[in-house]
Amino acid sequence: MLYFNNDYAEGCHPKVLEALCRTNFDQTPGYGEDAYCAEAARKIRALCGREDVAVHFLVGGTQTNMTVIAAALRPHQGALCAVSGHIHVHETGAVEATGHKVLALPSEDGKITAAQVRQAVESHRNDGSFEHMVQPKLVYISNPTELGTLYSLAELTALSETCHELGLYLFLDGARLGYGLMAKGNDLTLPDIARLCDVFYIGGTKVGALFGEAVVICCPALKEDFRYLIKQHGGMLAKGRLLGVQFDALMTDNLYFEISAHADALADRLRDTLLSLNVPFLVPGVTNQLFPILPDSVLDKLSEKYVFCEQQRVDETHRAVRFCTSWASREEAVDALCGDLRLLFGKN
Repeated sequence: MLYFNNDYAEGCHPKVLEALCRTNFDQTPGYGEDAYCAEAARKIRALCGREDVAVHFLVGGTQTNMTVIAAALRPHQGALCAVSGHIHVHETGAVEATGHKVLALPSEDGKITAAQVRQAVESHRNDGSFEHMVQPKLVYISNPTELGTLYSLAELTALSETCHELGLYLFLDGARLGYGLMAKGNDLTLPDIARLCDVFYIGGTKVGALFGEAVVICCPALKEDFRYLIKQHGGMLAKGRLLGVQFDALMTDNLYFEISAHADALADRLRDTLLSLNVPFLVPGVTNQLFPILPDSVLDKLSEKYVFCEQQRVDETHRAVRFCTSWASREEAVDALCGDLRLLFGKN
């Protein structure tokens, strides 16, 4: 079987594994207070173009999301996000289980707008019973989104300005950030994100690491006591240097960005094939996640050889599915899938 169901099926990039093996017997302080974490943080600050940001390494995305949100919110406050947002649909209520309500906003493409945020906040503030309702205090977005779409510089700027005007924090989930930054048509840079967001993270689990996420805190108010919250939420690794070693390798010689571009290029190859076959998409996208709408007969045949994710049924005979490329995807696997698609559509 050839796997296109996610971007974390493999272990880690060989350069990351080599770095882990090379440093295996080094003795270091624990809990991220080692030289490898310090060097990885230094490289991330340089890439962000800001020396004043705090960088912390956590073990996974769910722990990262609930730790950041716990740092930002008081008990009566909640997080605004798209109805398809990861914290709303894919984390088993982790944020709500630890005390903060997720306030979902309607979205067709995985994104939310500055106008939606303003309307939600002003509706709350203008309601005579506002003290009886959860107060919006943080906006959570993903880039790329759960549907593989991207925020533009203009959209992120508008969100940032609106959040800061209204006194909200802006938090960007970057679990797949590399794939977004390297996608065709993207006009956001890492320094842009560091300038416009109060906090964000650079995903490693889905982009070449065995595990781990790098949280970048730009807002001074969120930096205080953050390590206490990492520990309390189960995100502090005793062998923290394992995270530092991995991110140090990923941030050396442009590796993180090169492997992200590789995944996007292969996704583009598959996307072009689907477009040439006049296959519609659930949402248009330019990153490593594709959501084509295909006939059941085609999908049933493909499932004999390929693994992909079911997204939703569109009508009685068609389903939207997700094909996902990764830093480790092989050209021959993508070419095989493209060839089989053309064959099934009678184009070979």
